[in-house]
Amino acid sequence: MNVPFHLAIGVNDLKKAKKFYGELLGATEGRSSNLWVDFHFFGHQLTCHLIDSKDKLFTYSNVVDKKEIPIPHFGVIVSLQEFEYLENQLKKNNVDFHIAPQVRFKNKAGEQKTMFFNDPFGHFLEIKSFTKEKEY
Repeated sequence: MNVPFHLAIGVNDLKKAKKFYGELLGATEGRSSNLWVDFHFFGHQLTCHLIDSKDKLFTYSNVVDKKEIPIPHFGVIVSLQEFEYLENQLKKNNVDFHIAPQVRFKNKAGEQKTMFFNDPFGHFLEIKSFTKEKEY
C-alpha cells in the first residue's frame, strides 16, 4: 500500500517555516491557523506547529557508511533531477550542510545521492535519490 504519511514538528516561527519549507523547498501551503501550517511535502503532509521554544533539538547519531547520521531525521526520496534542483536551491540560499551532497554506498545495493541539513528550528532533513529505482 502506497499512502502519504503525516509528520508534525515543532517550530518557533511560522513565517520562517513558510519561507524554508514553502519558498526554499517548494512545499505548497495547505490549511493553516495562527498556531500551525500544513504543507504538501513531496506527496506527504508536513505540519509545523508553533511552540514556545528557542532550543535546538537534542540528537543522537549512528555511523552509516562511515558518516555520523543524525537521529532523529526525516526526509524524502526524489528523482535525480529533483535532487540536483534542491541541492542547487540549498547552496544558492547558503544552507549549511550537516553532510554535504555525495554518493553513498558506491557500486553497492542501495547506491544513492544524499544530503543532510537542518531547518531553521534544528530538525535534520535528508534528501536522497537512488541510482536504481526501488532499491530502498
